[in-house]
Amino acid sequence: MLKKLQFLLTPILLGLGFAFIYLLVFSPDLLREQFQANKTPLNASHLSFANAVKAASPAVVNIYSESISNRPRSLRPVSAVRELGSGIIMSKKGYILTNYHVINNADQIVVVLNDGRQFTDVQVIGFDVPTDLALLKITAEHLPEIPTNNDFVPQVGDVILAIGNPLNLGQTITQGIISATDKTNIAQTRHTRFLQMDAAVNTGNSGGAVINTNGTLVGITSAKFKHARNLEVQGIFFAVPYSLAKEVMDKIIKYGRVIRGYIGFDADPVDSSGRLVRNNHTPVYGMRVARLDPLGPAWRSGFELNDIVTKIDGKKVVNTNTTLELITNTPPGQTLNFSILREGKTIILPVTVGELQF
Repeated sequence: MLKKLQFLLTPILLGLGFAFIYLLVFSPDLLREQFQANKTPLNASHLSFANAVKAASPAVVNIYSESISNRPRSLRPVSAVRELGSGIIMSKKGYILTNYHVINNADQIVVVLNDGRQFTDVQVIGFDVPTDLALLKITAEHLPEIPTNNDFVPQVGDVILAIGNPLNLGQTITQGIISATDKTNIAQTRHTRFLQMDAAVNTGNSGGAVINTNGTLVGITSAKFKHARNLEVQGIFFAVPYSLAKEVMDKIIKYGRVIRGYIGFDADPVDSSGRLVRNNHTPVYGMRVARLDPLGPAWRSGFELNDIVTKIDGKKVVNTNTTLELITNTPPGQTLNFSILREGKTIILPVTVGELQF
């Protein structure tokens, strides 16, 4: 059998060899064209995030802060508590967003740019505890600026990159996807909503950038909430969305702090029959008051437990987060008119908005 195969294959292989030699000697151009036609172009631009990183990474900085600890009975410093984090240059004016816990109680803050420049004269413009954000400012020329797009809306499944300085290893990129949006049960306040992602975040990433594949800022990494429930988990990390971070930054620049309106009640979404809404498919008819601040603006205006709020200033209540944002963004001292359903009757209660205190 082997002899028969050898007898058949030998002339075939010899023929192919003579054909290749003929083409190589007498028609090299034809052979070259044939190879080029069968060759797959090596173009990996659709698989690479290098352009996004190049666009955003120069604006991501390293932040080092140091706090001096003292003995209770002595002013002599005995130790230094150092914090490691990252930050984002938001404008060429030198505004830098980072996490509040990175610079909290710091006696010295050092900002190191990606190009090697180092700044010790760092001004703390303000901070916001609920969102764990702080705004710093440095004075320098030719500062890079993170690309932003106010119209971009992050969606579940978007590929994202986290840029920061984990474990002080230097600027590092990790990749993942957005796993969820508008997470509000992570922090102790409902005034903060998070993006959930699976891009790895470690100590030093705090305050770093989360960007999309175009290099546009999507969020600010918040490593503080990595293990919010003291559980050992994998692939679950959080970031403050850019839209919320920008809102906080703008208020800090304007007022030196974030001013939030306060009504003094907590409520649960209900449908038209008064039953609790526990999914995203059932239309929300209103919000049933579940808790009342006994000295808050709502209580003083006549709110009662189990009242159902259906409208605020004529706007229908269709989402608890949207309603909370409406109240939060109302300046203290302004009046909001609440449409309340109580025992089958609709009443209007005007409420003078207070200021939320932390």
